[in-house]
Order: sequence, then C-alpha cells, then structure tokens
Amino acid sequence: MATGKFITFEGVDGAGKSTHIAPFVAALRARGIHVVSTREPGGTPLAEKLRELLLHEPMHLETEALLMFAARREHIAQLIAPALARGDWVVSDRFTDASFAYQGGGRQLPLARLEALERWVHPDLQPDLTLLFDVPLAVARERLNRSRTLDKFEQEQDDFFERVRSVYLERAACSPQRVRVIDATRPIDDIGSELALLAAAL
Repeated sequence: MATGKFITFEGVDGAGKSTHIAPFVAALRARGIHVVSTREPGGTPLAEKLRELLLHEPMHLETEALLMFAARREHIAQLIAPALARGDWVVSDRFTDASFAYQGGGRQLPLARLEALERWVHPDLQPDLTLLFDVPLAVARERLNRSRTLDKFEQEQDDFFERVRSVYLERAACSPQRVRVIDATRPIDDIGSELALLAAAL
C-alpha cells in the first residue's frame, strides 16, 4: 500500500489558515482520497490536554518547547504515522515549522535546541507540502481583534509576531519545494479558488 501524503497549514495567528482547512480537506475527499484532518498542539486525547496547558498556562520557554514536542511525539505515534502507513493523507493545522517560528523566532529559543528536538521526535518525517499563509502584522492584528478570546500566544506584542513571521518566511525561502507561500491578504474566495486548484492537482 502506498504511503499517504502529509500536508501542513502554517502562519501567524490571524493569517486565516484555519478558515481554509475544512474546504481544502473536502476538496481532497471529493477526489476519493481518505483524509485525516488534525491540529497541533493536539490531535490525540493526551496532546489535547497538553494543548490547554500550552495555550493558557505561563511557563518557562524551554518547558514550552519540550511540551510542544512531547505533544507532537504523541500525535505522530498515535495518529499521523498510522494514518500515513495506511495510505491515508493527513492535513494538520501546524507542525514543527510552528515550533521554529514561535518558540525559535518569537521566544528566541536557540535554533540548535529545536533542531535537536526535531531529530529526536521525528527524524524521518517531514511534510510533503506546507501551505504558509502570510499576512502583514497589521492585517493579522485586525483579524484577531474581531475574533474570539485570545490565547497567550495571540496576546503577545508586535515584535514577537514580527519575529514569528520572519522565521516562517526564512524557512519558506530555504525549502521552496516543500513550502508554498499563500498571500492571505486576498479575499477568502480568491484564496479558496487557489487552494481548490491545488487540491485538484495533488
């Protein structure tokens, strides 16, 4: 049986990526592809409990990084790896690019520590495709301010998000075959049309 594809959605808070995951997954399923839709941190009962701590409890930045990767290890072992082995496709709202952007860029945790965690937790697993939803900080802020109650990451200062966005774009530039940057300042319907075409071509 062929191994499935692993697709991730990334972007700063307020970029709008979560809006487009369900239609993208539906477009893949319309082609007869069995798709598992999930998120990080989260995706399993244990990882969802860790998510609540990570999004709402203050903690040391190294504790935060370690918990993120602990949740990811559980996510991979219990959901992602089995699904891919079955030949299913997995679409995840965030993966390790987010750790480099948020804990590395935003929190300024040394890159070497994140790279060591990545090698330990998933040495042989990388997304086949990452869709990076990119918007200027002002746009992201305006969207967040009209949405739900903000978690601890969404409440961070502007310089935090500028660093997060910068790392995301650096990673996209270093991995152009894997990361596709989506101009998320455009109308929702325009982005949806682009993603529908992409889903049809995969």
